[in-house]
Amino acid sequence: MTSTSSAETNSTTPPSSLGSTEAALRQLDGKISLWTGIPFGIQHVLAMFVANLAPIAIVVAAAQLTAEQSAWIISSALLVAGLGTCLQLYPLWRIGGRLPIVTGISFTYVAAATLVASDPKLGYGAVIGAVIVGGFVELLLGLTAQYWKPFINPIVSAVVVTTIGFSLLSVGATSFGGGSGAKDFGSWQNLTVATITLVACLAFQVLTRGIAKQLSVLFGLVVGYIIALIFTLSGIAPHMVDFSNFQGLSIVSLPHIAPLMPFGIKFDVNAIVSFTLLYVVSSVEVLGNTSSLTQVGFNREPTDRETAGAIAGDGFISSVAGFFGALPLTSFAQNVGLVAITKVVNRKVILTGGLILILASFFPCLAAVFNSLPQAVLGGCTIMMFGSIVLAGIQMIAKAGFTQRNITIVTLALTIGIGFTQAQGIFQYFPALFQSVFSNAIAIAFVVALILSWVLPDEKHFLSE
Repeated sequence: MTSTSSAETNSTTPPSSLGSTEAALRQLDGKISLWTGIPFGIQHVLAMFVANLAPIAIVVAAAQLTAEQSAWIISSALLVAGLGTCLQLYPLWRIGGRLPIVTGISFTYVAAATLVASDPKLGYGAVIGAVIVGGFVELLLGLTAQYWKPFINPIVSAVVVTTIGFSLLSVGATSFGGGSGAKDFGSWQNLTVATITLVACLAFQVLTRGIAKQLSVLFGLVVGYIIALIFTLSGIAPHMVDFSNFQGLSIVSLPHIAPLMPFGIKFDVNAIVSFTLLYVVSSVEVLGNTSSLTQVGFNREPTDRETAGAIAGDGFISSVAGFFGALPLTSFAQNVGLVAITKVVNRKVILTGGLILILASFFPCLAAVFNSLPQAVLGGCTIMMFGSIVLAGIQMIAKAGFTQRNITIVTLALTIGIGFTQAQGIFQYFPALFQSVFSNAIAIAFVVALILSWVLPDEKHFLSE
């Protein structure tokens, strides 16, 4: 584990102007008790829990797995998400970023995983094989980052962060309306609960002082959940809180190893190639998330060691996830948005969140409580968090400089990256592999920004024109 200077561990707020506990929360290695960190850890878990399990539900449905197998995968996903969070906080050798990172199941792989899992000749076992091999590739990308990272200009990283933020805005808005596929999407009940949640977050942040202010998101989630329960029990919105999550749950559940599951592990070349390309995209996302995290949490750029460790950590834990039958993991952008609002970056605090995820993997009832959080409640909190990521990206662009060259790169990358993914069917005549990779706005924006940063002439040429 590498040492970190005080400039790297402290936030921008002078500790002398804060209480001791509040100051410790804003320092990576601030002295704080594990018990004090529990509510902040719960706050991080609630902000990412539903999004952590959503990709599993989509892929499991495509693979036509049984309810029992689905429960095994969910249990494993919670376990590896907790272990991955702990690894990013407290690295092993060069694996882990030593930053307040929360890991979870990534949406990046859903399209490819659904395609492979629905193929009768391949099934979910081929997904697991591709997860394991691809994770090892991302691990190597992290360990060798010192050789390829110099080719990525700061404006490219800024574009990636901005694209991540913009691509999440629709996710927050969808949750605000009740969640994708909800029969009552956009109903007054969903919009009311989401609005109350948002107002509760803002009011708590504005009216409270000291350490309480940093729990504004947790307060909003609790208030929103209580309102949602009232709506559900009173019949105003009978299905807002889904109590079916609690049916047929065992008290204790042990995660299963993929080779011992009915679908086993299969290694298919096409599936592995598809997932490997997506792992490269995921590495870019980690690059962007790490940059935005240090920007909003520490007001600085990440060190090479932090970036490389974060990418290697995601790759390693993704391979481990494969052996447990789960999908690949990544550093959650929701966590970055939460740090932007609360400024809580203490490793012990985030560690409690990781331990809660591990605990939930063994106790299905605890997981069901977290998973019953309505999408509208989550949307009320995340809509503001995701906006913070966009702002972090804009700040990074400003730091790189609004030169004519940079403006050209940003304009084209964002326009093509975000615009093309909103025009459904624009790549329908391309191979399925191409579609699965470039259905992601971040992948397109990164490729466009990277190519332009290499081929466009320097600023002197622009000025001479």
